[in-house]
Amino acid sequence: MGMACVAETWEDDSKGQFREMIHDEVDKWVDQLWEEFGEDRQPTLMELSDIFTRTRQKFLGSCLQTMIEQRYSDLLEQEYAPCPKCGKRCKRRRNNSKQMVTMQGPSSLKRPWFYCPACSYGFSPLDNVLEISRKKYQFDIQKKSVRTSSEVPFSQGSEIFKDLTGQSISNHFIHETFDEVGAPAYLEDVIPSAEEIGKRIKEASVGTWRPVLVVASDGAHLPTRPKAKRKEKRGKGSWQEAKGFRIYLLSKNRIIHVASWHQIQNEEQFGKDLSLVASRIPQDQVRVALLGDGADWLWKHMTTCFPKGRQVLDYYHCVEHIYKVAKAQYGEKSPKGLEWVESTICRLFFAEVGNVIAGLRRMQPKDTESSEEIRKPLVI
Repeated sequence: MGMACVAETWEDDSKGQFREMIHDEVDKWVDQLWEEFGEDRQPTLMELSDIFTRTRQKFLGSCLQTMIEQRYSDLLEQEYAPCPKCGKRCKRRRNNSKQMVTMQGPSSLKRPWFYCPACSYGFSPLDNVLEISRKKYQFDIQKKSVRTSSEVPFSQGSEIFKDLTGQSISNHFIHETFDEVGAPAYLEDVIPSAEEIGKRIKEASVGTWRPVLVVASDGAHLPTRPKAKRKEKRGKGSWQEAKGFRIYLLSKNRIIHVASWHQIQNEEQFGKDLSLVASRIPQDQVRVALLGDGADWLWKHMTTCFPKGRQVLDYYHCVEHIYKVAKAQYGEKSPKGLEWVESTICRLFFAEVGNVIAGLRRMQPKDTESSEEIRKPLVI
């Protein structure tokens, strides 16, 4: 009973001390807000919101720092600690200052640093307990920056991130963090399990109606350059082909993502990657559409992995063939050819594929070249 009372008293005292510390930070924030507002100024609601967003970082960062100093005081005052590698007892060498930025704002910690002569290893126990990143920007910011960079170009990431969060990070940091996260990613870990894919297929199914599983594959050449340190020149670049696929389900009213994977790799590795994903998909529960650009190597691997799939030429490359037919049959920049192209593309847009095929078959080639161009979209 007595020990319980002591513990409760300690918790109350600890909470009270924290309240006092926070009150000091609140007073500083209020003073800062009043300086921003000015005595005679009447800001709009949007201006008030912007001022609060801009000034709260320092306040919340100080609160976070105060919380850590109060709740982890034992680790901040630690004199001895076991080496994580050999377990030898090490004495504190000094206090190291750590400048951190979290989603709450900037903070600074002075925590004890230890060194093990036997292992030539330096460490700070508090860093391990709090899972502090070696970088200035902590894991919560890194997580959100990766999410941002996966949705928008790196060149716009910094500006958008600041607008949404109030935190300023560079495009270089966003790019670097994204690369670090993506480096250890393996296909086996990225794609969903067979059970998860089965759930998504069931979600997309309606009664006996089987959803369409679209397997879209393509390759594209990318400019690459060897890495270098920030202030050093990078070596001569080269073009390499990235091959990959995206797989998704078409339900009655929406698209459900299944898997996506793109890498700079050769044709053989592409086939292995696609085969691994295909092995996790119950193909008897879906109708498979193989969407590609018409390349022979692409159809070969797609039909091997999805034998019952129907080959579908993607819209972009289909339109490309339509223009080639018009040029060969009617001549370049011919008004009649342009009229035929526009009407044919319009039919494709409204899924009148049968009418387009019938029109191509009725077309009378003017020469060998036009005959070959007319034949290509019919056999792809």
